[in-house]
Amino acid sequence: MGFKVLVIEQNNYLGGGYWLGGYMMNPVTVRAPAQKIWDELGIPYKQISEGLFLTPGPHAVSKLIAAACDAGVKFLQLTKFDDLVLKNGRVSGIVVNWMPVSALPRNITCVDPIALESKMVIDASGHDSVAVKRLVDRKLVEWKGMDPMWIDDGENRVVYKTGEVYPGLVISGMSVTETYGLARMGPTYGSMLLSGKKAAEVTAAKLKELRR
Repeated sequence: MGFKVLVIEQNNYLGGGYWLGGYMMNPVTVRAPAQKIWDELGIPYKQISEGLFLTPGPHAVSKLIAAACDAGVKFLQLTKFDDLVLKNGRVSGIVVNWMPVSALPRNITCVDPIALESKMVIDASGHDSVAVKRLVDRKLVEWKGMDPMWIDDGENRVVYKTGEVYPGLVISGMSVTETYGLARMGPTYGSMLLSGKKAAEVTAAKLKELRR
């Protein structure tokens, strides 16, 4: 689509809990219509009940990562989010540091972070909601925290509520759940895929507006 995309990851691997599924049992599930994304990526799966589909987590994650790389996405691992760049009431980038710095004694690792400027930022950091919480700390965004589990309601609403929470900042996945106080949905990943797709569509639309 012509956009320059950089994924910041604090771990040395990509994919989070999607590798393992619930209870470290390896298979991951999605509910319809999220299996259509698996179809697009050529991920094999089987239907285990009406509207519920299952595949090995490593196969799904490796296909997603490969597809992102093929599309031109760049990755920066072992990089810790520290803060946001705010200019004129708009998120204009993030402040990051080397992840190992935070694990070492302060007196030997006094390393200043750096800023990465961007036109849009997507917070897909899961329960941590690292970017949103910086705005919450400054009383720029209201925070509610996740409600107890209700899979149907949680999955539907997380996709519906995915979008721009503050100028320049789009939220997706569990960051949406935590920000708006939605029900958790446990180890089913369909809404994560569909929320991510919607976040990309919202971001693309915002970027096109900025170009005008």
